[in-house]
Amino acid sequence: MVNTLKKPEFEEIRPGVKAPAKDTILTPRFYTTDFDEMAAMDISINEAELQAILEEFRADYNRHHFVRNQVFDRSWDHIDGETRRLFVEFLERSCTAEFSGFLLYKELGRRLKDKSPLLAECFTLMSRDEARHAGFLNKAMGDFNLQLDLGFLTKSKQYTFFKPKFIFYATYLSEKIGYWRYITIFRHLESHPENEVYPIFRFFENWCQDENRHGDFFSALMKAQPGILNDWKARLWCRFFLLSVFATMYLNDLQRHGFYASLGLNARDYDIEVIEKTNETAGRVFPVILDVSHPSFFKRLDAAAAANVKLTQISASNQPWPLKWLAQGSQVAAIAWQIIQLYLLKPIDMMPTRGQVR
Repeated sequence: MVNTLKKPEFEEIRPGVKAPAKDTILTPRFYTTDFDEMAAMDISINEAELQAILEEFRADYNRHHFVRNQVFDRSWDHIDGETRRLFVEFLERSCTAEFSGFLLYKELGRRLKDKSPLLAECFTLMSRDEARHAGFLNKAMGDFNLQLDLGFLTKSKQYTFFKPKFIFYATYLSEKIGYWRYITIFRHLESHPENEVYPIFRFFENWCQDENRHGDFFSALMKAQPGILNDWKARLWCRFFLLSVFATMYLNDLQRHGFYASLGLNARDYDIEVIEKTNETAGRVFPVILDVSHPSFFKRLDAAAAANVKLTQISASNQPWPLKWLAQGSQVAAIAWQIIQLYLLKPIDMMPTRGQVR
């Protein structure tokens, strides 16, 4: 069946190809790292676990999973208006994030091939998974008569440099929070199939297992480098990355609460569940986790999310630039204040319960 759905009101670089979303502090980023430092790492103390994870990657459990079937062969006119716009944004953000992982992992696989074959193969096989995810999401955008030019995205996006240990913190959390996001939506729609607005969510159960295995790889890699987890700086950085990942998701999702409402989900409740589960999971490897049960934790995130909504409204307004700049600065300061206060909350020490990582 030919899809007759009208295109959402998005800027296009050419007919049918959506212009990439403008970079902001909350949009998915592309990363690069110090490849020589990565290649020089000694992974011998946890090589057995890494080898076991490699065998799982080789098994390629989802090699036949990401295949579009007849459930996609219909019109999607029922997804319209603001819901349609938010849905396309969800697909774009997800595709961009998956493609970012593909590019990083592919380059790591290429650069480490001669110096660290085990890690190189792991990264190469993870890039295979991320490419499937990104391609599947981009084809889903095609059902709405829009797609991303991933080649153009590769050249046009700015790349953020992170040292290897920061890549490990960030990607571990990205993969694990991805698991909890996907499985939570899948389980919800499994119980409430009447809220399934689009069949891509049927693929989330197997999909999130890719995310989980990738997270396990980074967990094993950090355990192979004890200095990444054991010193006082690690405790500060783990808190920083946990808070950064949680706050970014929370601010984004509450701003786009209409998308989750279309699935029968309350965006705030959904995010709280995902944050609690991800925080608990991180405690299996991180020396500290955040005290997300503290009475002020989500209250401060709510305040930051409210300021972020105001910031977006101000940015879209026609105020004279001096007034606009001052108003924007006020909301940015409000967000920063809440995030700083959250960072200063006493974390939960995981070492007494888990034992020192060696």
